[in-house]
Amino acid sequence: MALGTEFRKFIARGNVMDLAVGVVIGAAFGKITTALTESIIMPTIGWMFGDVDFSNWFIRLGEIPENYSGDRGNYAQLKEAGVAMIGYGDFLTQVVNFLILAFALFLLLKGVNRIVDEVQRKQAEEAATASSDEVPTDPQLDVLKNILAELKSGSRATEVDRSPSQ
Repeated sequence: MALGTEFRKFIARGNVMDLAVGVVIGAAFGKITTALTESIIMPTIGWMFGDVDFSNWFIRLGEIPENYSGDRGNYAQLKEAGVAMIGYGDFLTQVVNFLILAFALFLLLKGVNRIVDEVQRKQAEEAATASSDEVPTDPQLDVLKNILAELKSGSRATEVDRSPSQ
């Protein structure tokens, strides 16, 4: 089989397409979470603690270049100038970002699990769909299900009757 044909088969599988959609949605959701953290949550926390700007919390490790003309307290400008620093404020922002994302995913999965559990519970309660007015079914399908169940139970009885021990 040609490599191109195998690759097309691989890509056409549902799991690969689902994964691709998940990655794209995840990237977009990550950007939304970053914007929420950097534009709303961290400024609110900074305001609550006295106009603290987490983005400018850093420890400078290297020397500032002689030709640097920007703000010596601005993390982004110093980073762009190539100054070695530990940006623990940026790290704190990313940790909050992660926690928001993890909590949002937890809520999403909790909701999905609740829906799946509900569907499974309804399926278990309504094995014979003809007895439920909630799920419309074809009566012929129910008759066929009953015939199949009887055939299965009858074939077991026939197998027992034909056992060599008799």
